[in-house]
Amino acid sequence: MASRLFSLAKSFLNPKFPNPRSFSTSFLITKTPKKHKPKRPKPDSPRTRSVTPDSNKIPHFESLLARDAKYRFLTKTKDFLSKQPEQILRLDDAGKLYRELGFPRGRKVTKFISRYPLLFTSYRHSDNKIWLGFTDFMDQLLLEERSIMEAMIEDRVTRIRKLLMMSKNKRIPLSKIYHKRLIFGIPEDFRDKIGKYPDYFRLVVEDDGKHILELVNWDPSLAVSALEKEFLVNEDKVKKAFKFPVKYGKDLGLEENDVKKLNLLNTLPLVSPYSDGWKLDSWSLEAEKYRVGIIHEFLSLTLEKRALIHHIVEFKEEFSLTRQTYEMLKRQPWTFYLAGTEMNWAVFLKDGYDENGNLIDKDPLLVFNEKLYKFAQMQEEEEEEEISGFREKLRGD
Repeated sequence: MASRLFSLAKSFLNPKFPNPRSFSTSFLITKTPKKHKPKRPKPDSPRTRSVTPDSNKIPHFESLLARDAKYRFLTKTKDFLSKQPEQILRLDDAGKLYRELGFPRGRKVTKFISRYPLLFTSYRHSDNKIWLGFTDFMDQLLLEERSIMEAMIEDRVTRIRKLLMMSKNKRIPLSKIYHKRLIFGIPEDFRDKIGKYPDYFRLVVEDDGKHILELVNWDPSLAVSALEKEFLVNEDKVKKAFKFPVKYGKDLGLEENDVKKLNLLNTLPLVSPYSDGWKLDSWSLEAEKYRVGIIHEFLSLTLEKRALIHHIVEFKEEFSLTRQTYEMLKRQPWTFYLAGTEMNWAVFLKDGYDENGNLIDKDPLLVFNEKLYKFAQMQEEEEEEEISGFREKLRGD
């Protein structure tokens, strides 16, 4: 009996625990949550490498590109849906159109639709398929936009005439103008309106079926660039806007003041973008002045006084631009600001903005876009009073 009690006491005093190695720790969280992990630096590549060093960046220009990226889905989907029959699109199809609608490949389109409940909606149709479309409120906004487009049509016609007057042969493929129409504020149905302006335009169909828009009449009053107009108002400002240093031999022994005077002689005048500058030797200083003038005038004709590089390169042949456009613009930092990455950069016309980064001349369509962005940030329950006021205004108009 005593031995049994002793063995029981021994078992309590020295319990046999299982081998710790036999325990599974799979239920324990051993990885750092993704949100707490330090972000890895992006690999250095043309896709991520900035065209402007951080020390030289101008925040308000960079923020405009960030805004473009933020609302890319909104702007591209709005444009794409507007051209669809009944302005609707099957959701299954929308998920495949990531380029056309402006969302990253592999992402769910529904995630981006849900960001703008005041503007986009989805519903189940009688065919039991889910469709994407505009809300009633967005339909009202589009009516306002269409009204602005109609009111500004003469201004847009003038912009197209000036583009044709700058072009090498006074003709541009209609598809190029159509694809870049948004930066000039040209309406989507402009192709149908060409026939209303026989004194300005001629539409030619070439043997390969390509539609070419040609200039009918040259208007001397339009052949004056924005830079030439500015020169008449503030000559000193324009003289300081460009620099084309003269290449000279070191054996000349010029003093610093003499070098500045020599460079000043080769700063102005620029060769007019409405001249036959394309006939100049492409490597000459005068030819570079001509191309700089072309890009300056091109940007002046855009609504926001800026453009992505592919917008400009689209007209490379018509405007006699070269592969050295990037290097050429970098040599003129007083007039142009380059933003973005080496793979997809934009050029800003500094003269078009004030010191706070606001456009000096804001087109009515840009005012509308700013209002659209404001509504895009709202959720259904927010700012109901302001939205109701906007609806009442539309009814009154």
